[in-house]
Amino acid sequence: MNDSGHSTGSAAGSKRKDARRNQQTLLDAAASVFVTSGVEAPVRDIAAKAGVGTGTIYRHFPTRADLIIAVYRHQVEACAEAGPALLTTSPTPHAALEQWVGLFVDFLVTKHGLAAVLRTDSCGFETLHTYFLDRLLPVCAQLLDAAAASGEIRPGIDAYQLMRGIGNLCIGAESDPRYDARRLVALLVAGLRRPS
Repeated sequence: MNDSGHSTGSAAGSKRKDARRNQQTLLDAAASVFVTSGVEAPVRDIAAKAGVGTGTIYRHFPTRADLIIAVYRHQVEACAEAGPALLTTSPTPHAALEQWVGLFVDFLVTKHGLAAVLRTDSCGFETLHTYFLDRLLPVCAQLLDAAAASGEIRPGIDAYQLMRGIGNLCIGAESDPRYDARRLVALLVAGLRRPS
């Protein structure tokens, strides 16, 4: 309660929501800049993309490593949340799987740049990799199970093997403009279909 007898709980809740939304905007902007300019892109470019000053970024993320880790986690969460949502909005489970794999590929192309920077802290990198697997393997498995149950793909496809295969196809995609990882991944996903 404030001096006038009114509750301030909703104002604090609103501020927290605004702060989360602002942080999401910063992380989306950073991820976008990292895709186009790499993880060493100037902070001023990220600030301009987010529509904030550089001080705002440093207030939320004092070091570049803090920003990179936050972007990594943000992208993992977005990919994890997308799977169940796509299952409810896509015309078929296979269509949901295809769309999710597209999001996963977008993440992986960015992740390779992030991973290179984070490898200097092997303990921190291992923790993030475990987080990545813990969040995304169940989502991939859910999509595969739904597509198999609908008869669209072969049963028994292992989520880890599929994600590892997609990851291997994405290696080097960010640095070779002649290499189209998305096309090869699309062929891989098409190959999961049950023969007619």
